[in-house]
Amino acid sequence: MNRKNYSKLVLGVLVVGCALMFAPAAFAVDAPAGDAGVSAAASSGLAKLGGALGAGLAVVGGALGIGRIGGSAVESMARQPEASGTINTAMIITAAMIEGATLFAVVVGLLATL
Repeated sequence: MNRKNYSKLVLGVLVVGCALMFAPAAFAVDAPAGDAGVSAAASSGLAKLGGALGAGLAVVGGALGIGRIGGSAVESMARQPEASGTINTAMIITAAMIEGATLFAVVVGLLATL
């Protein structure tokens, strides 16, 4: 699978996860008075599934980003060993920023499951 197809697949799963995460609001409005318990259970399940998908995709995206940064940094240090200190510092700062954004996305995804 090439990179373009892989990115389309990940984007599609992300859209489905977001749709499932916000589905409870749509189901709660359409629920009849007698079936409120069934609809609430179904929408709660969809919210948990969407939150879990969102948290999982956030972790995968963060891991791919940090892996790409690490690989590029090692390659550039191999090409220019005299600049390894500067490259290493920039790599660590960028990886920390990606890790922070990933942690935030995981927390938001897990909060959607509550």
